[in-house]
Amino acid sequence: MANLANVAVRNLRIELGTNTIIENLDLDVRGGEFVVLLGPSGCGKSTLLHSIAGLIDVTDGSIEIGGEDMTWADPKDRGIALVFQSYALYPTMNVERNLSFALRINGTPKPEIERRVKRAADMLQLEPLLKRKPAQLSGGQRQRVAIGRAIVREADVFLFDEPLSNLDAKLRTELRRELKQLHQQLGATMIYVTHDQVEAMTLATRMAVMKGGVIQQFGTPAEVYARPDNLFVATFLGAPPMNLLQGTLAGGEGKLWFRTPHIEVDVTRYAFRGTPDFTRPCVLGIRPEDVRVAGAVRTGDTAWQGRVTLVEPMGNHRVVWLEYHGVQIASIDQDKTPLVTDAAVPFGLDSAHASLFDEATGNRL
Repeated sequence: MANLANVAVRNLRIELGTNTIIENLDLDVRGGEFVVLLGPSGCGKSTLLHSIAGLIDVTDGSIEIGGEDMTWADPKDRGIALVFQSYALYPTMNVERNLSFALRINGTPKPEIERRVKRAADMLQLEPLLKRKPAQLSGGQRQRVAIGRAIVREADVFLFDEPLSNLDAKLRTELRRELKQLHQQLGATMIYVTHDQVEAMTLATRMAVMKGGVIQQFGTPAEVYARPDNLFVATFLGAPPMNLLQGTLAGGEGKLWFRTPHIEVDVTRYAFRGTPDFTRPCVLGIRPEDVRVAGAVRTGDTAWQGRVTLVEPMGNHRVVWLEYHGVQIASIDQDKTPLVTDAAVPFGLDSAHASLFDEATGNRL
């Protein structure tokens, strides 16, 4: 069993050439957590992971692993195991020798090597494949071997750099489930980089959403999804992304309203982070699953008439796109009422799950 090592990144700054990739970044990963670094390409998530691994020199700041300063330690001395996007297996070695290679060159006793290889093979269902070479394996099997090679090191911290991105959708789903079960079995600290929000939402105990080398929000998947800190997080998470309506706030007689020229939403019970400013334009965000359409509109809902522009059947639900006074609104709908393009249908908004943002700064109100 790996030690429950924490990872603490403080005031991290990384420059590559004349470009600043990461600046003044802090990150605390508790021992035993599965933390996902999520963001678009070029946001700095892999750079951050590689700096923790010791593959990239930092310009400023510090990195602690297990309470020890590892800022300038060699990768081999950091107590980490790294799994890359590419499998990087030795083609002339069979699975068993690929798994044991690092242990053999480090002089690990043979009985200990056998114990660790058997443990990893049992966890990842690799026993029938131990005598095969990489060319005889599928993509999913090769990635299992790459993960197994990390497991046998019994590291304090496991680092994953987009390990599933080369696989097809079915294999990604299978290995995602296996990774989550593996974390439960090992109980080790894991940091995982991805641009795939489904991977982040399903794997993470906490997730850090990144943009431009800055962590925009760090919290549990449920917190980040339900209460995004800013418009970037709101629109990056979710498929379709959060609906956004531009308007202003107005209040009176104990009530507070969000208003556009055509929609008025009661936000009296909204938990503001400060005092509402009625003079500043704001944005109301609402997830597609909180937009009720046609037969799903409830009695007592304030309803408007939208025009159906597209219906996307998704099996157990459908995505309904509506046009309302020039604004496109998406609804995730499980109602079976038939809908046709250009039909006028009622829709309502569940304001209990709405988010409000300052239009100028993009920050949550």
